Amino acid sequence: MTHFRNPFALRYRRVLRTALGFDTSARTVLSAFLLLAVFITARPVSAQTQSTTQSSTAAASSGEQLKVADPYLELRTGPGRGYPVFHVAEREEWVALELRHTDWYRLRTASGKTGWVHRSQLESTLTLAGERKSFRDMLLDDYLRRRVEVGAAWGQFKGEPMLLARLGYRLSDTLGVEGTLGQVQGLYSGTDFWHLDLMFEPWSDQRLSPYAGVGFGQFRNIPNASLVGASTTNAKLAHAVIGLRWHLSERFMLRADYGLHTAFVADNRSAEYRAATLGLSFFF
Repeated sequence: MTHFRNPFALRYRRVLRTALGFDTSARTVLSAFLLLAVFITARPVSAQTQSTTQSSTAAASSGEQLKVADPYLELRTGPGRGYPVFHVAEREEWVALELRHTDWYRLRTASGKTGWVHRSQLESTLTLAGERKSFRDMLLDDYLRRRVEVGAAWGQFKGEPMLLARLGYRLSDTLGVEGTLGQVQGLYSGTDFWHLDLMFEPWSDQRLSPYAGVGFGQFRNIPNASLVGASTTNAKLAHAVIGLRWHLSERFMLRADYGLHTAFVADNRSAEYRAATLGLSFFF
């Protein structure tokens, strides 16, 4: 069988052989040397890659070690009381925390079983130092890292009953925005309003913290049909508020505030309404 050779490749080999003075045997030795050098150079890289992989695997499977102090810990198949118990970790057994979902923690036993345990069961476990594990700081961290707040409140608007619905979002540790819908059912008229406020909370890292806010909105007063000659009032609204926020437990907060609503009912006339509220909020 006739083999066709590339003239350019043959010419390149002749030039290289002439320039370097290597014959066929020399090229063979050089090729073996280069192959050995590549192998020696590659070995530390492979070892380093393997070491990095092993470290990553160990880090992924590691977690805070806790010792069971109660007679047992019930491991469930999921983060909720509706999931069945499939394994029990006995007293003196070590477990590792892997993941948290609200008040449920996924842990791994020494035998490799993985399940979910409620925070209340873990509060009596012991750390490596032999002290009881504290979860209060974790709950407080959730409160400090809150972003969205939803709540409702009841109060008095110029001496008449009022209901509020709130939705807030934290822009930073001390600043946030909050939208409020309110309804007042008075003796002679009903009032609907909304306002959007910029909220300032200088000590947001405390469970009991004051706050203040200013904003704008819309005011609408609808008189009862029995009143002769009365008409509906639509007006721009300015709002200012001061208050206190108290973290109760879990994801709930108690709020109390005092606000001033200024309705611009005409170009040269405005009406002021004072309101006090007490409400409950949920954050996440």
